[in-house]
Amino acid sequence: EVTVFLIDMRAFGKDFERYYERAKASGIHFVRGRVSHITASGDGDPVVFYVDEGGKKQSETFDLVVLSVGLCVPDEEQERLARCGVALDGEGFPYFTDFGTREVRPGIFVCGSLAGPKDIPGTVVEASAVASEVGSFLAPSRFRLVREKTYPPERDVASAPLRIGVFVCRCGINIAGVVDTKAVVEWAQNLPGVVFAEENLYTCSQDTQERIKAKIQELGLNRVVVASCSPRTHEPLFRETLKEAGLNPYLFVMANIRDQCSWVHQEKKEEATEKAKDLVAMAVAKAALLEPLAPLPVPVEKGVLVIGGGLSGMTAALEAARQGVPVYLVEREKDLGGQSPPYTVEGVDLGKLREKLKREIAENSRITVFLESSVLEVNGFVGNFESVVCERGTLHTLKHGGIIVATGGREYLPRDGAFLYGRDPRVLTQRELEAGIHAGTFSPPGRVVMIQCVGSRNTEHPYCSRVCCLQAVKNALRLKEISPGTEVVVLYRDMRTYGLYERYYTKAREKGVLFVRFGDEAMPAVEEGNEELLVRFVDPLLGEEVTLCADLVVLSTGIVPHEDAPALARLLKVPLTQDGFFLEAHVKLRPVDFATEGIYVCGLAHGPKLAEESILQAKAAVARLMTVLSKDVLLAEAQIASVDEKKCVACGDCERVCQYRAIAVDWEKGVARVNRALCKGCGLCSATCRSGAVSVYGFTPEAILSEVEYLYELSMGT
Repeated sequence: EVTVFLIDMRAFGKDFERYYERAKASGIHFVRGRVSHITASGDGDPVVFYVDEGGKKQSETFDLVVLSVGLCVPDEEQERLARCGVALDGEGFPYFTDFGTREVRPGIFVCGSLAGPKDIPGTVVEASAVASEVGSFLAPSRFRLVREKTYPPERDVASAPLRIGVFVCRCGINIAGVVDTKAVVEWAQNLPGVVFAEENLYTCSQDTQERIKAKIQELGLNRVVVASCSPRTHEPLFRETLKEAGLNPYLFVMANIRDQCSWVHQEKKEEATEKAKDLVAMAVAKAALLEPLAPLPVPVEKGVLVIGGGLSGMTAALEAARQGVPVYLVEREKDLGGQSPPYTVEGVDLGKLREKLKREIAENSRITVFLESSVLEVNGFVGNFESVVCERGTLHTLKHGGIIVATGGREYLPRDGAFLYGRDPRVLTQRELEAGIHAGTFSPPGRVVMIQCVGSRNTEHPYCSRVCCLQAVKNALRLKEISPGTEVVVLYRDMRTYGLYERYYTKAREKGVLFVRFGDEAMPAVEEGNEELLVRFVDPLLGEEVTLCADLVVLSTGIVPHEDAPALARLLKVPLTQDGFFLEAHVKLRPVDFATEGIYVCGLAHGPKLAEESILQAKAAVARLMTVLSKDVLLAEAQIASVDEKKCVACGDCERVCQYRAIAVDWEKGVARVNRALCKGCGLCSATCRSGAVSVYGFTPEAILSEVEYLYELSMGT
């Protein structure tokens, strides 16, 4: 039984709200209140004393108490920053030289939690953004000090007897806490072809990589099996290790005994161990039939297509151009700029920033802008894309090595007169209020009520729009600045002014802004009174309905995906989330990459975020792009489809199912042929081929059947 004590639940990240709701549905208790102290009971168990949301003193005894502690900059780190001449704020975090950068002084950059409290996706994005800033800073000197990595000659193992090495990872207790890794090693030692097996604390560590290389050379290993975590994250590392040891990198198989054993069978340790043995034995059976493969060198087309000319799109275009890359910037509207708000909570004028970016783009000879334009067609693959762009009826064919999606989102607007929006001019959105304040046309009323979560955290849009709470705090502070006597009440579910933005929430309360929570069951309702607006809601503290009178009601509306997102996703062959935003390859490890190589995402197209976060994510996308465009040649995947022409009947089924247009029937020859550069090795053509003519290198029918046969023989007791 788990209880979480909270004041506000700050599940502001992408899909975090779903995780929160899933936790509630699974029976986790979330108690709103303020914990005062913890003591030990007579039995030594911790007793938590707290004041609940109704103001009553409560206490509860637990077996274990876990403290969710905050992040701060250690004293020694503050001293180190000060010695470097870096200015620090009141909390000890560094000041930055400008908005949207992580430069703290010329040539010195900071990222991660040292720049401010943040989650893992934000940390990874910020690190990539800094890498891009450094790349721009050092662009004139790129590669001057680089030494090309050399490898030993590849050993010919074609006629050599099988000598398989098996390395089983404990992963600390991540695997070994459930799976008996020693028993798995003992099992592997007796498998056919295995001449060496051992367990490692962390097989992915540098010292174990050196040990694998040493064992390959010492024992003449010609196949390697690693039983650890997911190939998705670590297979490239182990392949590189084989290559450094003079072994073809494709003579390698990974058995995933973490995701498929220890993580999913935590309560069944014996069964998890037996399953791990089976997975290792199947990997060994497959390894015995592997053959050396060679990737195809493909020249890289220098250039990037940036789709979307808002704040993130313009940032990405300029950042790429600074690194010497030709840029094609495509915008659907008549002008660049996007829909970012007039100013930030820090006081940065985003209108001036947009105009500055537009001027820089117009003056940059590397950037070609297409206005009132759309992308009609995209063909090709990472390093070699060819797109067709329609600009006011004129078609342009563009060649480029990568694509950045920065198509933005849009503001949610209440429909059918909800909250009286569109029916009463005294009901505005935060965006409309902000525009009026910025233009100087707004006359502050006596009483203002702001309603949070309009169009967010509901059945239609079950996600947090991330920016709304801070937007309300920002505009409430501006109202107080313009008219200190104006009463401002913010009705909220959870105030999600995360990280260092908490200081503005505190400042708003100090200025007299009232923050009142409404219940999770129903949104506040807005009605017309005699001369003023009436806002009704249920106050959880009082347990009854409360009515507020207001001269102005401001709706904190959410962010929704752009309506063009599904069509663009189909064109690029990239996925969307169930909410309609573009889906990244991995929320933590690859937060700006798509699963399709060479295509990246940033800004509101990825999900709701603040202007500065969009800028940093745009820079991060460029950093990832430059891992491709900084090379002259890419090595295409070697595990691709191949066609046995003797079996092929030219039926065309493979061509119809291929999402990458990598296989087509040569009607003159009467056989299907594979474009090696386009093929991703997904295997769909192989699974579809009725004549068995198509197979995938590394996943041949013989290799796959050898794994199945092992399980069959095991089930038969042979």
